[in-house]
Amino acid sequence: MTGIGAVLERMRRLDATLPPGDGVAVFNRVYLRVTEEIGRRAAGGGFRDVRAATELDVRFARRYLDAVDRAACGLRQPACWRPLFQLRGHPAVRPVQFALAGINAHIGHDLALALVDTCRALGTGPRALQPDFERIGELLVAMEERVREELMPGPDLLDVADPLTHVVGSWTLEAARNAAWTAFRTLWAVRGLPEVAEEFAVRVDTGVGLVGRYLLTPLGPLPAALRPYLPAQSSGSSTGAISS
Repeated sequence: MTGIGAVLERMRRLDATLPPGDGVAVFNRVYLRVTEEIGRRAAGGGFRDVRAATELDVRFARRYLDAVDRAACGLRQPACWRPLFQLRGHPAVRPVQFALAGINAHIGHDLALALVDTCRALGTGPRALQPDFERIGELLVAMEERVREELMPGPDLLDVADPLTHVVGSWTLEAARNAAWTAFRTLWAVRGLPEVAEEFAVRVDTGVGLVGRYLLTPLGPLPAALRPYLPAQSSGSSTGAISS
């Protein structure tokens, strides 16, 4: 697989074939939109180093797509992805939970490793990647805000009536992104000590997996009184308003 175009093609195939009620489908649609925007910005010169930004985006996406492939083959995924793939069809987990759990796995674990891979492939270091990392991060934060707006009812209603607000309100993408950058810097600093780097990566993977399992706490169906406040189709389908 090479280039953003190939990544987009694969994500679009998944979007067309995954069942609409599948939790992985919810995340895939969110990630597809972000990748499309990154591709547009790369084509329009929206990054300081287009080659590095493209390399990072492709290596980053591969880690999610590898998790999809491993699931399809019945193989064990990294701990960060296991909760989403194990609970992808749970009827008491809501669409916004699936979306945020996927984002948590991908940002919290995969991003740090993709940054390391990119530095090695390009023969560069963290300082060279940081400006475009920040630009991509701005897109991701905007994505999180849009996911919350589109897949959740109004916050005032949820504060009163629904535990969902307490589950998803305990996690933010900005905090996960900052943690990913710190993990990347640590992995890069110990790259000459492979056993230490491997142990640290496993610890990060395990911790992110625990957060994902919390985000996917089954909460039951949305209370009937709140269903009119959801966007069209999202109360009965995991595709909701995030369909492309």
